[in-house]
Amino acid sequence: MTDQRVLPRALVVLLCTAGAVVTLAGIREVGSIVGPVLLALVLVLAVSPVRTWLRGRGAPGWTLVAAPLVLVLLILLGMMAILILAVAQLAGLAPTYQKQFGELVVQAQQFAAGLGIGTDQMNQAIKSFDPGKIFALAQGFVSGLLGAFSGLILIVVLVLAMCLDARAFSGVLKAGAARRPLLIEALRNFARKTRRYLLVSTVFGLICAVLDVGALWFLGVPLPLLWGVLALITNYIPNVGFVLGLVPPALLALLEGGIKTMIFVIAAYMVINFVVQSLIQPKFLGDAVGLSTTVTLLSLILWAFLLGPLGALLAIPLSLLVRALLVDSDPDGDWAAALISGEVPGRDRPASDEKAAGDEGPGRETRPAPVR
Repeated sequence: MTDQRVLPRALVVLLCTAGAVVTLAGIREVGSIVGPVLLALVLVLAVSPVRTWLRGRGAPGWTLVAAPLVLVLLILLGMMAILILAVAQLAGLAPTYQKQFGELVVQAQQFAAGLGIGTDQMNQAIKSFDPGKIFALAQGFVSGLLGAFSGLILIVVLVLAMCLDARAFSGVLKAGAARRPLLIEALRNFARKTRRYLLVSTVFGLICAVLDVGALWFLGVPLPLLWGVLALITNYIPNVGFVLGLVPPALLALLEGGIKTMIFVIAAYMVINFVVQSLIQPKFLGDAVGLSTTVTLLSLILWAFLLGPLGALLAIPLSLLVRALLVDSDPDGDWAAALISGEVPGRDRPASDEKAAGDEGPGRETRPAPVR
């Protein structure tokens, strides 16, 4: 009989933790390279249906590379132009509101004195408050995104290389399906879920942006188009994206029309965000993400720490990639998938549910369909 020794669970946990720390530290150190590579991968996945559509209609081989590449270039150049405009306008806004800043400080002091909180410490705290710091924070975030897109040449070269290798890579996946079916199916699920997430987020982000622009224009807040674009971009950031897109226009509303206008802006954003992103969007997205709220928030913190603003923007796709490589490709990963998704696994599943979940991989997913 063969002597099989199993490592103690505590040792396994420590080794896995040490390996994760070393890996994440390495990613952070080479983030300037990893970030553009991952962005190029997500962009190629996003435009891959165009290549499939052209191939299905017998288009020439060069168009299978040129069309996705041109589409990605348009996306990148459009994003860079918007971010450059945002940085320039944010830089010019703060100095024009110095007088309003001073008036707000005086009003805050009077309000505190009316409540009997006229201590020296409170007055000092009110005086030290500078709303311009919020502009600086928003400008820093946008500048960080612009810096991530500034390596345009590297991203374009990577997208071109990936487009050239796309057909060969598809052949490799088909050839490896017999030997590593779970891994191949996990990668395919990652690609499908990423495309679906990007499509649904873009469509509903545009809807939110249009409604936000209309509300800001009606309330007389300056630069409504800019804040609508910011709302669209921050829509890709889970959990806190809504807040990042709300703070600058709410502050401008306070400076332009006072507290009443700011309250109206906050209320409008909250209603639009709740109806569109909390009630309607999940019905179209379903469980395509497969990440619980806690895991999504932790993923945002982790990827933002590793890759900066670009990591926050790509937090969901990158987490889906990690799940595909480490969880969905593991034959014994059902329990881990249940922890990540927050759904209780079930062995007894109706045939209709099995058919509906056919895209999730053969013989892998046994989780019940989410209740809507």
